[in-house]
Amino acid sequence: MNILAAGGADGGLPELVLDIALALVLAGVLAIAFTRLRIPTVAAFLVAGVVLGPVGTGLISNRDNIDTIAQLGLILLLFLIGLEIDVRALLTKGRSVLISGPLLYPLSGVFGFVVVKGLLLLGIGTGIVSGSDYGPLYIGLAVAASSTVLVVALFQQSFLLDTVSGRIALAMLVFEDIWSVIVLAIQPSFDNPSAGPIVATFAGIAVLAVIAWAAARYVLPVGFRWIAKQPATILVASLAWCFGIVLVGINLDVAIDSVLGVDPGIAVSAGVAALIAGTTIAALPFSAEIVRQVSVVRDFFITLFFVGIGMTIPAPDGVGVVLAGVGVALLTILTRFTVMLPLLYASGTDRRNATLTVLRMAQISEFSLVVAYLGLQLGHIDPTLNSVIVFAFVITAVATPFLFARAETMEARLAPLLERLGMKAPPAGGDEVEKAYDLALLGVHRTASSLLNDLAVEYPETLARTTVVDFNVSIHPHIAELGAAVTYGDFTSPETLHHAGVDKARVVLCTIPDDVLSSASTVDVVRVARQVAPDALIIATATTFPEVRRIYAAGADFVLLPRLDAARSALQAVHAALNGKLETLRDDYDATLDGQGRREVLD
Repeated sequence: MNILAAGGADGGLPELVLDIALALVLAGVLAIAFTRLRIPTVAAFLVAGVVLGPVGTGLISNRDNIDTIAQLGLILLLFLIGLEIDVRALLTKGRSVLISGPLLYPLSGVFGFVVVKGLLLLGIGTGIVSGSDYGPLYIGLAVAASSTVLVVALFQQSFLLDTVSGRIALAMLVFEDIWSVIVLAIQPSFDNPSAGPIVATFAGIAVLAVIAWAAARYVLPVGFRWIAKQPATILVASLAWCFGIVLVGINLDVAIDSVLGVDPGIAVSAGVAALIAGTTIAALPFSAEIVRQVSVVRDFFITLFFVGIGMTIPAPDGVGVVLAGVGVALLTILTRFTVMLPLLYASGTDRRNATLTVLRMAQISEFSLVVAYLGLQLGHIDPTLNSVIVFAFVITAVATPFLFARAETMEARLAPLLERLGMKAPPAGGDEVEKAYDLALLGVHRTASSLLNDLAVEYPETLARTTVVDFNVSIHPHIAELGAAVTYGDFTSPETLHHAGVDKARVVLCTIPDDVLSSASTVDVVRVARQVAPDALIIATATTFPEVRRIYAAGADFVLLPRLDAARSALQAVHAALNGKLETLRDDYDATLDGQGRREVLD
């Protein structure tokens, strides 16, 4: 028991809670300091693990506690990665992605393996790798994949995820993550690489995928529609789905054995099952909101995951381990330019975007740490080589923000060399133009419902360039039929607004007043919209005169007051009634209601 837990039967903390508290406190303090120094927070978490582990203070004595929590982080990470894998969307990414995506990971792994083997033949690095026959293989696997956490986070922070380079990088990361999960699935069979266990592994994955797909296709949408207007419940339901599929996957053998009396050996690991859980609901309209909500919980466990990885790092046995880490980091960058850049260019990506993608993906994946850690547990590699891979990860993670921020400048400097190597510059105007919207409609209530109809009748070209954000999924098909893009999500969330393209809208409109909004005020909505779309014209709706001033102060360009419009209509009706023209006015109203065949999304 850790001595910090002592202090009386009622005053101490359970060891598990105490270890988590120590990990979070130190990780939080170091994350603040590292952020100030512009160093990725992942490095802070690793350092926290080193400090708390046996190499440092030894304050965390029971690593099983952190391993348990870290496994939850890994499950949620894979679940979120699965949510990014929309198979139908991948099939529409174009020739470049469909060719280079499946080939990138295996070709990079082979390149890394061959380079390390060649160095060993020359007598370089034998002191580091000679402890294991699997050393070159694990280094090849380590340099084959880029970091999903770092790359996606930096693309999101810089609002570049919707650029050509961002979409290519995301697609490449998805394929790399799929390959990484396959490696994790067959890794225990490295010692005995017979076809039987590998076939059984993929058979289990196929069975679980069919079960999950059927449930996600026919059962899950019904349940999610019931709770769509209660976003807080989305988190609980999505986690229930994730861990439900995990439980089914790890118990496939038990279920089949209890029915047929046969143990087929097709149980699916928790990580792979979580990936399947995410993938099978990626195409649902709720996926963006699920990603937003699960990310908060995921980050808590991922922090502990990296702290746990840091605790496995032994004290460097001389400067050789650190130098080897630098060498693996350099090999990672070399692999991106030797394998990834030519592959992207040859498959159809223009030179500029291929180079930008390579520069922004020049790091080692967190999956590589998982693969190396499992290899250590399986006895495939020794602690020294595991430390080398972790050091290389830290080095490339620290270098990533620098490479990311200066990618444009470095691409321009590399252009003459690439030109001489036969990589031609893209034609002028060849970059893809991003989708921009005339109007972003935040929430659909009755006023917005009527507005959508009027846009469809009078300004259909504007409606075709309209994006809508709303929780009510039951009206989404009707909105899409009218011709607007529609996204499920919370329009008070900056992440949701960016995902829906609100940051690229010329006009942002919210017609829902405070007495209808439930989780925020119109002032809050305007502030978030102004943050996301600083150059847009923002129109909002008020219910009182004092509120009009507050909404303008929050950043609105125009404020609607529906009571004034209703009063004008009432005045018109009263005046018509007093002058014997009410029937004529009613005929005009009836023509408006019925004559145009209104297509309202709400009654």
